[in-house]
Amino acid sequence: MTRILIVEDNEMNRDMLSRRLQRKGYEIEIAVDGEEGVRKALEQPPDLILMDMSLPIMDGWSATRVIKANPATLHIPVIALTAHAMSSDREKALEAGCDEYDTKPVDLTRLLLKMEALLGPA
Repeated sequence: MTRILIVEDNEMNRDMLSRRLQRKGYEIEIAVDGEEGVRKALEQPPDLILMDMSLPIMDGWSATRVIKANPATLHIPVIALTAHAMSSDREKALEAGCDEYDTKPVDLTRLLLKMEALLGPA
């Protein structure tokens, strides 16, 4: 089963996204801040990370840089999730090492297409 790490501090966003992805056949792991996301990615590397960019303790840009700098986790695709929809925000996420970018509120169909492009079908 494909494992997805959702790094999201907003409980409502976390719950909605995890339930919808579980129904699509994904195994879900949760982290509530960037530091926990990095730790979980290192302890048990997921197949893909959905990374909120505005996080407490360590933001998503920093967490992605740490994940992509480590040889054990640099291969893990990271999709940035953010409420910021400016083109500069997309560029900033890609520069931090994210493989893809999507805006909130999450459009599940669009997000699944991006996930499948990075992973293959669920």
